[in-house]
Amino acid sequence: MYPNEKLSEEKVFKDPVHRYVHVRDKVIWDLIGTKEFQRLRRIKQLGTTYLTFHGAEHSRFNHSLGVYEIVRRIVDDVFAGRADWDENERLLCLCAALLHDLGHGPFSHSFEKVFHLDHEQFTRAIILGDTEVNAVLRRVSLDFPKKVAEVIAKTYENKLVVSLISSQIDADRMDYLLRDAYYTGVSYGHFDMERILRVMRPREEQVVIKRSGMHAVEDYIMSRYQMYWQVYFHPVTRSAEVILTKILHRAKHLYLTGYTFQTPPVHFQSLFHGHAQLEDYLKLDEAVTLFYFQQWQEERDAILSDLCRRFMNRNLFKYVEFQPTNEEMKKLMELTTLFKKAGIDPDYYLVVDSSSDLPYDFYRPGEEEERLPIYLLMPSGELRELSRESTIVDAISGKRRTDHKLYFPQDFLDDLSTKRNVKKKIKQLLYE
Repeated sequence: MYPNEKLSEEKVFKDPVHRYVHVRDKVIWDLIGTKEFQRLRRIKQLGTTYLTFHGAEHSRFNHSLGVYEIVRRIVDDVFAGRADWDENERLLCLCAALLHDLGHGPFSHSFEKVFHLDHEQFTRAIILGDTEVNAVLRRVSLDFPKKVAEVIAKTYENKLVVSLISSQIDADRMDYLLRDAYYTGVSYGHFDMERILRVMRPREEQVVIKRSGMHAVEDYIMSRYQMYWQVYFHPVTRSAEVILTKILHRAKHLYLTGYTFQTPPVHFQSLFHGHAQLEDYLKLDEAVTLFYFQQWQEERDAILSDLCRRFMNRNLFKYVEFQPTNEEMKKLMELTTLFKKAGIDPDYYLVVDSSSDLPYDFYRPGEEEERLPIYLLMPSGELRELSRESTIVDAISGKRRTDHKLYFPQDFLDDLSTKRNVKKKIKQLLYE
């Protein structure tokens, strides 16, 4: 039977975070070999972060293997034989863990913002569509692709299975924090995953943590908090994202207004028209995207060529702090007018970028993005929500931190060969 078929010999991937990723199931090995999964080698896990932390070259491929490995250890080593765990869900958990990021596009989140895409929708489309991944999953059973897609969509009936892949303490987050810390070279993202795995317990609705493991969970939450502000929201990375976003906006605008490209954006056409076809989407990766940016450096359109040169050569925008108060918004309007007077298009060269994170929250019904809290399993057998027991977590629960920056091209303002007085006024306003 294919669902239970094992490889004649265990395969291992050497991994810098988990030491080894172990594969015994034929289904998992076959999924890794599909072209849709191999595409993830050509998509970086951290988008433009490599322009800030030069080690951050790791891919969605090795993160996906890492999430699979964590889930494999949970279901094979920690949950096996426990009362609330259904062994029949094992393969489903492993497949959902492996495939959870399958639908990411190049420079993931920037791409999604510009083209109004949702990588999870594409993940489900790949799993359910005419793909090699779907063919492997259908060999398990005809309804198996639908089950995997439901786990990723968080609609699967067994909420315990969903919580392994998507919750406030899931395999996805644990892997990316450790992996991203390793590849960026920072110390913030490290926490005792071994300890957390040992104290995880299956419950009907979700994974819970033994009370004795509370301090390891506190450490994990603080690691996540630090990684967001020190790495994921780093202002230099965001500068590169702003430029990347503006390149895509400019290319789309030029395409839709009939501009004749020297290198026509054939791979982007369905995205520009707002109806991204799965077949086209799967042909896009970061190598393809960077090819266009490389070529567009020579385009006749001054804005597109300048933005592409900036991205390819890391000549990024500078930034100042920005608070969206009435006074600051007035200043932004004045700057917009001055930029136009200076011959610098503010739509592309004066950009407010905001980042926001909520490190931990307990369940608040009816709110956007309802979050299942982390529960501690007390010695008495009762469940207690984490922030009720942990003063550290209580201090940051429900507290959203937001940061705003105003990005602009310092080199344009330093060039006083034209519009000297206007540019001086701009600099005065920016730095006052």
